[in-house]
Amino acid sequence: MPKEKSDKLQNIYIYILVLKAERFGWKTKNKKEVKHRKQLGERKMNFLRRVISPGSRSQVSQFANRSFKITQKHYGSIAQPTSSSLVHGIHQFHCPDVVGILAKLSDCIASREGNILSADIFVPDDNHVFYSRSEFLFDPAKWPREQMDADFSNLAKKFNAMKSVVRVPDTDPKYKISILASKQEHCLVDLLHGWQDGRFPIHITSVISNHERGPNTHVIRFLERHGIPYYYLPMTKENKREKEILDIVGDTDFLVLARYIDFMQVLSGDFLKSYKKDIINIHHGLLPSFKGSNPSKQAFDAGVKLIGATTHFVSEELDSGPIIEQLVERVSHRDNLRTFIQKSEDVEKRCLAKAIKSYCELRIFPYEANKTVVFRS
Repeated sequence: MPKEKSDKLQNIYIYILVLKAERFGWKTKNKKEVKHRKQLGERKMNFLRRVISPGSRSQVSQFANRSFKITQKHYGSIAQPTSSSLVHGIHQFHCPDVVGILAKLSDCIASREGNILSADIFVPDDNHVFYSRSEFLFDPAKWPREQMDADFSNLAKKFNAMKSVVRVPDTDPKYKISILASKQEHCLVDLLHGWQDGRFPIHITSVISNHERGPNTHVIRFLERHGIPYYYLPMTKENKREKEILDIVGDTDFLVLARYIDFMQVLSGDFLKSYKKDIINIHHGLLPSFKGSNPSKQAFDAGVKLIGATTHFVSEELDSGPIIEQLVERVSHRDNLRTFIQKSEDVEKRCLAKAIKSYCELRIFPYEANKTVVFRS
């Protein structure tokens, strides 16, 4: 690449980085960036969008109009409030893409003396929509929760947002969930232990199963010890118990299917429309391959060298909802079906746990008809 063109691209790159940093009120010690900062403003971002040539645009697109993650490591110095009373907040935003969204988001937080810690941004090519997730510190005495909700609500109205959610993990109620599990217990047990250890900001309101468990089983003893009700609901083709399940889970924030295989037959369109909230399922295979009830055996018979698990939102079509997370594990000719399944179960637990954590941390957005945007931690 000619030196003149390379320098131009470098200047554009620095221009974009500093503009994004300026919008979030951050400091920098880099002299070249300081020089550029003097020329910043919303008007110049409009100019930048006009002057970047199509050839150059592809080389700087990850900074200009693709995904961008701003964290402390991009800059040498970040002004940090020192008050011990500061609280951590998260804001999730999805709206039509227009000029000035970042500036207004930053102003909303900065005007209440909040400090942005990180920001994830994604603007798909030719889709004209904007996704962002911001983490920030604030003083509740200066920015009461009611005022925060009102401020972000006004911002959402200004930009006709499809989604605007704010969460304060330390003070907001934990997510209420119900877990639906069948005979296999590895995912259920891992979720129960994760809840007990504080890995998930959730409150388990119930466990529902189509498999009966005796009073002396470790799952029942655990649930009784923690006051979590267990509902045994045997199902048939004639009686799928949908109304009973809806009555149990009506006040939950979302549902988790922890290998509740037969329950997939219950999730009719009427059930999904009645529940109206998200349902997360773990599939013991890498979708869209090896669908159905026994993907581990299918993968073993196919002689695959990588196995995996998929966490996805539930839709009316079996194993076809938007994918949230996928993890893989290597296998070899030395694995028999038993070790194959053991490795599969381990990756299932990790995949489901990661998806639930991402969901609770507001990292997941619906994207297009059957996709998701997931901002990584």
